[in-house]
This record gives sequence, C-alpha cells and structure tokens, in this order.
Amino acid sequence: MPDDLLAPLRRGWEALLERLFFLPPFPESIDSLALFSLLLVVGLLIGEWLHARVGWPRVIGYVLAGTIFGPSLLGWISIEALAQARPIADAALGLLMLEVGRRLDLGWLRHNPELLRSTLIDISLSFSLIFSFALLLIGQSPAWAAATAAVTMASAPAVVLLTIEESKAQGVVTERIVLHTAIASAASFVVFTLVLGVIHAEQSEDWLNAVVHPLWVAVGALLIAWLVAGLALLIARLLPKRSLAQVFTLVASALLAVGLARMLAVPVFLTLFLMGVLLAQIDERQTLRYTALPEGHWLLAIILFVIVGASLPWQEFTWLTGLQAIGLLLVRAAAKAAALAAAGGSLPLPKRLLVAIGIQPLSATAVFMAYEIAALYPEIGRSALALSLFAAALMELAGPALCRIALRKSGETAGSENGKGGIG
Repeated sequence: MPDDLLAPLRRGWEALLERLFFLPPFPESIDSLALFSLLLVVGLLIGEWLHARVGWPRVIGYVLAGTIFGPSLLGWISIEALAQARPIADAALGLLMLEVGRRLDLGWLRHNPELLRSTLIDISLSFSLIFSFALLLIGQSPAWAAATAAVTMASAPAVVLLTIEESKAQGVVTERIVLHTAIASAASFVVFTLVLGVIHAEQSEDWLNAVVHPLWVAVGALLIAWLVAGLALLIARLLPKRSLAQVFTLVASALLAVGLARMLAVPVFLTLFLMGVLLAQIDERQTLRYTALPEGHWLLAIILFVIVGASLPWQEFTWLTGLQAIGLLLVRAAAKAAALAAAGGSLPLPKRLLVAIGIQPLSATAVFMAYEIAALYPEIGRSALALSLFAAALMELAGPALCRIALRKSGETAGSENGKGGIG
C-alpha cells in the first residue's frame, strides 16, 4: 500500500532526474538520523504528557517511546541505527554518571558511619539473595548468577538523580537516597569488574583473560578518569569561577573521557563515575566544585532513555522469563527493605523504608553493564543475562514512579509540579 502511494512521486522524481542531474536518487527509506530525531521528539511529548496528565516521571515516557518505536515493536529505528546512536548514549550516560560521582562526598561519609553501614548491608544482602535466586531457583551457573547479581544489585543513579531534580526534592531522605545510590553504584562497579574475571574463568580456556581483563577495566578507567580530571582542573583554574567557559571545560573534558574509554574498550559509566569522584576529591581550590552542568542535560536524558528503551529485547520476552524477572525484583526489593530496616541509626524506621523504596530504580546503567558482559561471549551471554535485562526493562517503567512516591511521602518535594527541563 505505501509503495502504491509513493509510485506517482517516484515517477515524478525520476523524470526530474533526467534534467536535474544534481538531484539524489529517490530515497528508498527515511534517513536514520531523521527518524531518530522524530523519535526523540515523540519521546519528549510522551514524557511531558504523562507528567502533566498522570503525574508520572518524564523518564517513563522517554523509555516508552523507545520501546514502542524501537526494533522490538514498530521498528521505526533499526538495530543498525541504534548502533550508530550508541556513542550519543554513552556520552549522555557518562555526563549523568559524572554528576553522580561528584555528589559522592567521601569526607562526609567518614563522619557518618551509619549511612556507610546501611549501604554495605544493602549491597551485601542484595548480591547474596539475587545470586542465590539466580543460582538455585533459575538454574544459572555460578559465574552467570554472579553477573546477574552484579548487574541488578544497585540502584539506577541516572534515574534517581533526574527524578529528584524533577521533583525539586530536598531533605534528609533525599540526601540518603542520593548517597546510598552513589555508594551502591560504586560497589556494583567493583563487583562488575571482578565478575568479568569470573566469567572468563568459566568460559575461556586461557586463564590470562580472567586475570588481565578486570585489571584492564579497573586500571584503565581509573587512569583515564585521573588524567582527564586533572586536565579539566588545570584548564578551569585559568578561567573565572562558575563561568560558561568552566561549564564548557567540564563538558568537553567529560566527552574526552568518553572517547578515550570507548577507544580503549573500558566501560564509559565506570570511567565517568570515577572522574566525578576524583573531581570532588582532588579539587582542593574548589575550582569546579560549584560548576553545575547546564539544563541541557535533560536533553541527554531524553536521548539516553529513548535509546535504552529501544535497546530492550522485548521480542525475546516469554512469560516464564517475565515471571522470573518479577521474582528477582521482589527478592531485590525485600533485600533492600530488610537491609535498611536492620541498619538502625538516627533516621526513624518509616523514613529508612522510604529510602529503600527510593533506591529501587534499575535502568540504563544495568542495561549497559549487562550488554558489556554479554558481549564477551555472545553465544551464551545474551540468553544468560536475559533475566537481568527483563528485570531492568520492568523497572525502567516502575522504578521512577517508586522513587517519586518515596520523595512525596517523605514530604521533601516542592509544591510545584513543573520540574526542570520540562516544557511546563
């Protein structure tokens, strides 16, 4: 039917080609960049509509747009177009992880052992229960069960950060959610690095991969982060504080780190998180301490979550995998609630449970981690990590709403519903 409608236009175009030789051939399909741009606009509109009419976080709309129009459903965006957009997604996630790393104040943690204790209980219990669930109930091998636990044990820093900003939340519960998420993310990155070696030890005949790959990832990410953070501070000291030039330096340095990480096959999310932590620790003159990313990072959020939504393998969904993913999420939620309840401390139990609800999101970082691990052994990894990907897919939609509920119940959100970066 579409071919019949386009036939007159095609004939007219071909007639023009006989005289206007500079014209290109009649396009057989819409350019992938044009389609991707339309998809971003659709994602923005769906996110704004859901936020204005239903009160849902905008992130849910972005993910829905990617899911609906991606390869799994309507197929507006092909797998090839997604691969071309991966550098943009890496840059978007990298800048958001940079911001999360900058908010991790290690000095403050040393004076607040209560938060550190609760986070350590959470990550230990979450990893142990998820690992046991994947190993004993799902039947995964020890290495792939460890990979499942590493991918899903922590919260989604990008979702938490954006939901808090959108809600304009401030207060004790909000700060606990941010710091808890940042510390748990750091721990999950350490476990992720170790799991790379475990996967190689189980799948590869060459033990050298099991030893060198984790070292390559850890040392490579730390070295890139340290060099680029030092360069950013060196340049920023020559510029006026909080100026546009400093913002540009921060963003450009982050993109440099993204490029170097991609070039050396080092995870971008880990590199930029470490860069953010280092910027917060070695900036003794507070050169970039109060230099914030521009409001344009909401554009990065749209790009990131539309791409993540389109990347989710919904076409491989089965009811069994769906039930297993729900089981994993229930185990994970119980682990976090139990850890926060058992941790004790000065924060009342109801507020600790709100923190446990607020750290439930599981999103882009988990998806990227799963694909990083699955790419090592594609013939096995994709199916072995399907459980993690489906759990992340479900929490892409439920996680932001749970975080919003926790912030509202804590009474720390602003009265206005118009979050930053929105249309209004």
